[in-house]
Amino acid sequence: MHKGRHGGVAPQKHAVVEEIKGWLTNAKGVVLTGYRGLNVATDTELRRELRAAGVTYKVVKNTMLRIAAKEAGIEGFDSHLEGTTAIAFSTEDAVAPAKILCGFMKKNKLEDAGILTVKVGMVEGKVIDEKEVKALASLPSREELIAKLLGSMNAPIANTVGVLSAVIRNAVYVIDAVRQKKEKEAA
Repeated sequence: MHKGRHGGVAPQKHAVVEEIKGWLTNAKGVVLTGYRGLNVATDTELRRELRAAGVTYKVVKNTMLRIAAKEAGIEGFDSHLEGTTAIAFSTEDAVAPAKILCGFMKKNKLEDAGILTVKVGMVEGKVIDEKEVKALASLPSREELIAKLLGSMNAPIANTVGVLSAVIRNAVYVIDAVRQKKEKEAA
């Protein structure tokens, strides 16, 4: 068997390693999962939820992932690359892969049964363990944070508009009272 430049990987597998390496280096958020006995309907539903959130989900060979991570300079995956492995990643939202996967596992009671489990994750190039992935999943999404920020910015504006309206309304009352007084004095 001919060995290529990727740590003993045959040339035909070079493209696979490069693709996985690209996923790892371009992703803001990554979660590696283990799965055993995931039925087709549940897998399809999971993939649909991930896709709707802009998260890519692929089954990967541990050997290819190990080589790609090494080439990308990522340390901390090796000890988790046993059994079946799938990678969920997003190039837009660091929280989405963890949030969708952990929410889906909880909703469908998959983790307790050992059907779908979190192995390890990565946020902005930093490898995080299973507990940190779950903590990340509990954070608000990017959209929720933006909505909260806009809401907090909008409240002072609304208050200012209310105060200004009250000042203008009071000024109109004062002017109207002065006008009525002048009319009475003139009469």
